[in-house]
Amino acid sequence: MSTSKKTAAPGGLNAESLAMAEGFVFSPEPVHLAREAAVAGGIEAPGNAVCAALTFLARVLNARSVVEIGTGAGVTGLALFAGMAPDGVLVSVDVDADWQLEARQRYLEAGVAPARIRLINKVALEVLPKLLDGAYDLVLINGDKLEFVEYVAQAARLLRSGGVLVLNDALWRNMVADPRNDNDEALIIREALQVVREDDGFTTLLIPLGDGLLAAVKH
Repeated sequence: MSTSKKTAAPGGLNAESLAMAEGFVFSPEPVHLAREAAVAGGIEAPGNAVCAALTFLARVLNARSVVEIGTGAGVTGLALFAGMAPDGVLVSVDVDADWQLEARQRYLEAGVAPARIRLINKVALEVLPKLLDGAYDLVLINGDKLEFVEYVAQAARLLRSGGVLVLNDALWRNMVADPRNDNDEALIIREALQVVREDDGFTTLLIPLGDGLLAAVKH
């Protein structure tokens, strides 16, 4: 008598499960309002789940010193502030002065003390080399995708042992996972992911939230 093996059902999350993950924990109201305003103004902003992940990581680290590459309209900054230590300081770098003005206003409306906010309106790769080695709990990469590899190198230097590198848009628009896609941004993001994954100084995780979130803890 012949027997046949049963094939296990394929794994993976469907759209309903991913939607549940996206809305499982709602970000604080200031984050939500900032995101709505950004989207209404045509500014890209991460979704609820990515913001919740940033708050979670900042809380786990009890982060006191954070670098953000790409201020945007203040959405990610507010998410980080929601998890940071009460005396934590955010250094956020962006070339767009208008966005930084909006972000500062959002921070102040949310009750963030001005002393905790350091906004630098310059090119990130001109600013980052001037920051102290090993002085930061978390570095968020959310800036120019064509410079992600350089940002990763700077983050590795800036983070303390036990600090966390976070790279937003790690699976950007489903382009990165498609090996046939040779878009410049997709190629650079793939290279940045490979650099982090192959660095023995990091333990790394790629999280399928939003447009992808890479998190790596420095040894």
